[in-house]
Amino acid sequence: MGLFLHPIFTTRAHVFQIDPNTKKNWMPASKQAVTVSYFYDVTRNSYRIISVDGAKVIINSTITPNMTFTKTSQKFGQWADSRANTVFGLGFSSEQQLTKFAEKFQEVKEAAKIAKDKTQEKIETSSDHSQESGRETPSSTQASSVNGTDDEKASHTGPANTHLKSENDKLKIALTQSAANVKKWEIELQTLRESNARLTTALQESAASVEQWKRQFSICRDENDRLRNKIDELEEQCSEINREKEKNTQLKRRIEDLEAELREKETELKDLRKQSEIIPQLMSECEYVSEKLEAAERDNQNLEDKVRSLKTDIEESKYRQRHLKVELKSFLEVLDGKIDDLHDFRRGLSKLGTDN
Repeated sequence: MGLFLHPIFTTRAHVFQIDPNTKKNWMPASKQAVTVSYFYDVTRNSYRIISVDGAKVIINSTITPNMTFTKTSQKFGQWADSRANTVFGLGFSSEQQLTKFAEKFQEVKEAAKIAKDKTQEKIETSSDHSQESGRETPSSTQASSVNGTDDEKASHTGPANTHLKSENDKLKIALTQSAANVKKWEIELQTLRESNARLTTALQESAASVEQWKRQFSICRDENDRLRNKIDELEEQCSEINREKEKNTQLKRRIEDLEAELREKETELKDLRKQSEIIPQLMSECEYVSEKLEAAERDNQNLEDKVRSLKTDIEESKYRQRHLKVELKSFLEVLDGKIDDLHDFRRGLSKLGTDN
């Protein structure tokens, strides 16, 4: 292909083809950005857009004057190829690349129109030459026949024969040129046939690759759907597991709180048990102290009675005064001790009641 195709312009883009079933959706023809080039076909005197992904030809579109390249977005353009019965789409990485490709498409389309016109003129010229040679050859034959049979007459009409001879030579040259053109066109036709055969083979291989790619794409799509469903199921299971983990975490926290409350209650219960063990002892001490208090009060009452009687006795007897004073003094000391004991007992009882 390199002997007959000359590159004109090259860029990179993602290649798409219209879905032949829906005629609406785009199908990716390349997995990544590939090289897309304009070529001039020397053998056919035509212009093509060709793109190859590895060993697979994904675009082989001959540009005709009636084709139109349409920008459908800032980075995407498309054109329809009636010969390939499809619509090609190109996705570029920038708007500048799309604009440059569209401008080059317009230039190549104009060049294709000019090349088509020249080819048509050349075919018409060749056809006219063939028709003229076909029409004028019998005349030359007739002229030679006349010249060959009427030698006497030719000797008398020299200027006319000279003119006919020159015309005959011109016709022979035109016939030779026409034969050479026919041979040249036959060679070009054979070259075109060989090129067409190679392109047909490449197209068949490309079609087989496309079918294989479609099958692989269908398998990959089914596998992708299955994996997506599996992922959705796993995500749902993960969500349930996360919810269960959150519930478990909340339950653990609640259990920890309850255990802390239980420990506090157990501590309070131990304190209450200790206090309950002390209460009977305190009650017995309190009863004992009460009995001692009553006894002290009785003693106090008795001592008061004795004081009154002693005072009376003091008035009655002076000689017993000293003895009574000593006795009274000792008695008062005992009384003071008892009173101090009573006050201490009261303070202890008051403190005990405050603690309880």
